[in-house]
Amino acid sequence: MIAALHAVSALPAAEGDISAPSIDYRALSPFLFVFGVALAGVLVEGFVPRQYRRAAQITLALGGLVGGLVCIIALHSRRTLIGAGALAVDGPALFIEGTLLLLAIASVLLIAERSTDSTGGALVAEASALPGTARAREQLLSRDTVTEVFPLLTFSVGGMMLFAAANNLLLMFVGLEVLSLPLYLMAGLARRRRLLSQEAAMKYFLLGAFASAFFIYGLAMIYGFAGAVDFGSIHDAVQSTGRSDTYLFLGMGLLAIGLLFKIGAVPFHSWTPDVYQGSPTPVTAFMAACTKVAAFGAFLRVFYVAFGDSRWDWRPFMWVIAILTMTLGAIFAITQRDVKRMLAYSSIAHAGFILVGVIATNRDGLAAALFYLLVYGFTTIGAFAIVGLVRDGSDEANDLSRWAGLGKRAPFIAGSFAFFLLALTGIPLTSGFVGKFAVFSAAVSGHAVALVVIAVITSAVTGFFYARVIVLMFFTEPAPDGPTVAIPSVFTSAALGLGLAVTLVLGVVPSSVLDLAHDAAQFVR
Repeated sequence: MIAALHAVSALPAAEGDISAPSIDYRALSPFLFVFGVALAGVLVEGFVPRQYRRAAQITLALGGLVGGLVCIIALHSRRTLIGAGALAVDGPALFIEGTLLLLAIASVLLIAERSTDSTGGALVAEASALPGTARAREQLLSRDTVTEVFPLLTFSVGGMMLFAAANNLLLMFVGLEVLSLPLYLMAGLARRRRLLSQEAAMKYFLLGAFASAFFIYGLAMIYGFAGAVDFGSIHDAVQSTGRSDTYLFLGMGLLAIGLLFKIGAVPFHSWTPDVYQGSPTPVTAFMAACTKVAAFGAFLRVFYVAFGDSRWDWRPFMWVIAILTMTLGAIFAITQRDVKRMLAYSSIAHAGFILVGVIATNRDGLAAALFYLLVYGFTTIGAFAIVGLVRDGSDEANDLSRWAGLGKRAPFIAGSFAFFLLALTGIPLTSGFVGKFAVFSAAVSGHAVALVVIAVITSAVTGFFYARVIVLMFFTEPAPDGPTVAIPSVFTSAALGLGLAVTLVLGVVPSSVLDLAHDAAQFVR
């Protein structure tokens, strides 16, 4: 069949005929690995006995993600468009795809310990204490093990990669749906907090459907303006005269709404705290890190490639969005008593910081945004890994009051969480400081000094609620009935160690990764 497809594509096309595009399987190899493993995971769910299913799914997921990452490394020097120009293989696409695969590997390690059950080690403890036969304990464990999360995650990662690398709006919409639909299901998998989790999944689904509708309407408007959906043709149409600017501005605005929803920017952020709180914590970590990376990858491609020459039309709008996102995210985070909701509003504020780099509309801004996405993703996964270890009975101790004195009960866990919070604040010798310095410097060179001043003030505000948690953990006496800290498994220890290492190393010696991001900061059109 493949030989026939190549033969047909090589034939000269008669006038009016549509010839099949040539297929570059080497350039497609990262997508083939990830989607192939996702399909294999579906077969494992259907045919592998339950007692072997979890090990098979973990092996498949990690193997596919590592294989995709190897393919990305092999393609590091490619700069081309494939699939009749529908898919880009360029620096930003490869950097984003590599970042997504690294973060997805860390997320699989978190999910592997608990199979997304919100109680983590408490499930094993309950099964061990259960009276009766070993068969009864096995039934409890098998009933609460949710192995279907692994193919869902790999499908979502494949959609994220497609979303960030798509070079036309139709394929980008397909990637948006492929990444979103598994996330809606994964958000509802917390079985011990079933109502809260299902409420989060329903909110995410309904609001996500509205965002997708805005995106598809924007696509239609842009097609009416340019007569095409590929970014190169849209770019050429923007440069030409005699076209309706009404279609252009309507389409640009509607596309921005769909993309800003996935980014979690104000005023399209309302889903973020509820979904982060209700989802299983490992799924929240995956969602917080990877979805933001993929959404910014698509956002950068749309507004730098398709609408790059109309930057003076969309930059004022993005100024307003960035300022609202930074300030409201920081202010609302101060009022939160739930750790996951606090981190949710923190992620909103950080979306605003990344937008500061995007608004620079220069190569330094693009490189800074790519670097920031990488370091933010690992810091976020590490922070949520800690949240999943602090337990109150059979559930997570998410109320801040329960974290009082944690530094005396579990110094390493509290110290690691404090380190991640300091990185999110932007304290020197952490990757967060380097990321913020990079995006602020790029914005200054892009003549957005006033925006940088607001960003620095907002960053200081975020430091307040991060410092409040650190003071609570280390300078408050622990309650007699305080929470326990679960002993992390090998999987969680690996994910936590990876987050700590990246946050420290890229804060002390970031030059190699900054150079890599700068070399990658060039789109093909």
